[in-house]
Amino acid sequence: MKIKICGLNPTRDVQLCINLNVNYLGFVFYDKSPRNVRLSDIEILSNYNKKNSSFVAVTVNPNDEFIKKNIIGNFDFIQLHGSETKDRVTDIKNMGLKVIKAIKIKAEQDINKYRDFENADIILFDTPGMEKSLEFPKNLITKLPVGDKYALAGSISKDNIEDISKLGVNFFDLSSSLEGQLGYKDHHKINSFINKINELKN
Repeated sequence: MKIKICGLNPTRDVQLCINLNVNYLGFVFYDKSPRNVRLSDIEILSNYNKKNSSFVAVTVNPNDEFIKKNIIGNFDFIQLHGSETKDRVTDIKNMGLKVIKAIKIKAEQDINKYRDFENADIILFDTPGMEKSLEFPKNLITKLPVGDKYALAGSISKDNIEDISKLGVNFFDLSSSLEGQLGYKDHHKINSFINKINELKN
């Protein structure tokens, strides 16, 4: 199982996630988000020994200037949540970044959009709500492609992770379900969730 935790604070949450062997640590660069990271905080991330974790910059339609100035050299992956095309994914990969492309799923026919982004390193199947924590439709989970390249986001928590994993998903992206208040990760919830993951692995 692979885990990505999104919406982390560069100062408060990173060491905990590294210590717990969280695979992907996501930092949001989107002004409208309560989890938005200040550009001045990016430098803090260079102080960490990431060990086996990867840093992910979560963005919406980032331009080349933003990527070159802020993302390259500071992050392992860039996550694209906008209207990016397959060619745009290629352009960004050519800058030296790995790409996670998010695809919003409202209906079954939306799933096949992932075929348009086979050049992405990871495909994230997400709900239309993005950060509003809409639940991913259970009837569609079994329709998703299976494999390490495909991740699922949308109201995943300690309480439903076992049931969802039985449907064939082994790559989970969490954010708001690990918060005590909007935009602030609850470390007890993170610990509890990872303990549950470790139970399932064993």
